[in-house]
Amino acid sequence: MQLRNSSSRYGAVSIFIHWLVALAVFGLFALGWWMVGLDYYDPWRKEAPDLHKSIGLTLLAVMLLRVVWRWISPAPPALTSYSRATRIGAKLGHGFLYLGLFAVMIAGYLISTSEGVGIPVFGLFEVPALISNLPDQADVAGVVHLYLAWAVVIFAGLHGLVALKHHFIDRDATLTRMLGRDA
Repeated sequence: MQLRNSSSRYGAVSIFIHWLVALAVFGLFALGWWMVGLDYYDPWRKEAPDLHKSIGLTLLAVMLLRVVWRWISPAPPALTSYSRATRIGAKLGHGFLYLGLFAVMIAGYLISTSEGVGIPVFGLFEVPALISNLPDQADVAGVVHLYLAWAVVIFAGLHGLVALKHHFIDRDATLTRMLGRDA
């Protein structure tokens, strides 16, 4: 299997990062939804947020790697069968997913560091609190984190549905290219 993207398909690195991010996003959303309902005496009350933060910061690093990789190994060009509207929609949709993910993660960081305390990552190291004590930092960042997380997850679900539409209705190579097969 090729590592880099080609003119007809995505390479192994792009495919791996794509599916890793998808798994992390949906996993973080599920974990976040579950953990906010834990009661005070639940043993996971402290463990779940720590795990959520550690995975979230790892996802931030993966997303930064993804942006660098996309610059090193550009995505294959859009299929010639795409209409102009489809090409524009794809660019805007991917742009929203990238920006939305980064905004969710930055908001999560701002929630966690609002009191000037760094964030431990899997007990291995700590990400320092570079920005803290802004007025209502945790509250404002919390609202942004919540609503953008919902928006990103809903949009990512739509992204998946559109890929399935391309595969089963349009019968084009949109999905197969992300599975490492030629167009």
